[in-house]
Amino acid sequence: MKFLSATPFLFLIASLTACIRIESGEVGLRVGFDKQVSLEELRPGSFNQTLIGSVLTFPVRDITINLENINAQTSDNSTLKDFDIMIVYSINPSSVGELYTAKSRGFHAEQNGDWYLMYNYVVNVSRSAAYKAVRKHEALKVADSRKTIETDTLEFIRDAFKDEKLDNSITVSQAQIRNIQPADSIIASANDVLRAQNDLKTKQIEVQTAQAEAQRLSALANNQASIKYMEAKALSDIAEGVKNGKVQTIVVPYDFKGLLNVGANK
Repeated sequence: MKFLSATPFLFLIASLTACIRIESGEVGLRVGFDKQVSLEELRPGSFNQTLIGSVLTFPVRDITINLENINAQTSDNSTLKDFDIMIVYSINPSSVGELYTAKSRGFHAEQNGDWYLMYNYVVNVSRSAAYKAVRKHEALKVADSRKTIETDTLEFIRDAFKDEKLDNSITVSQAQIRNIQPADSIIASANDVLRAQNDLKTKQIEVQTAQAEAQRLSALANNQASIKYMEAKALSDIAEGVKNGKVQTIVVPYDFKGLLNVGANK
């Protein structure tokens, strides 16, 4: 009799210990003793016994995917040295049962007892989207095009979800580039071009300076020639005046710069 009276109490203890609580940001599905999965989602905060059967838990909010070392190619057929991008997606809680039972098990990932619905599927879609987004840009411009690449990656992912009629079940909220670097050969070539351009500019400046100096010397020479011409003309005029008896006395300083008329016959 004592054993029988203790049975309900022991059963209550067993029931309480064989229980799982669905945490915030998660949804659960019950698996019966016959291994059949119930399509009714177990909501956050609920306690669910696991004495008979079991409960699967699925994180549904802000699931992070880190894609690293993506060998994406640019529009000029250069493979990036490094490209890392983070994708954040969420699962519609009302779609958990359908996604888990109707989609291939290979689409999901399991870690530490939790099932991440459509994780592997989103990885593949995101990788493809990132490839397409990078392909629109030249290698030397990818670093300056981070925001555009992130936006395009999001749009390509969302388009893929829509094509598969998953846009109401999966929501991608963020694509953030962690690192993006062109190939070393591309950077080296760009530096060579930059040096050549700088050398050309230096030579152009040197040529312009030489041309300006040549023009200055030419102008100075022309000015000197004009002065000598004026001096010769003045002497010629004086000589002509003396010859015609119009000039009596001529004094010409050594630094003569013009005509000096000291007298003339009347």
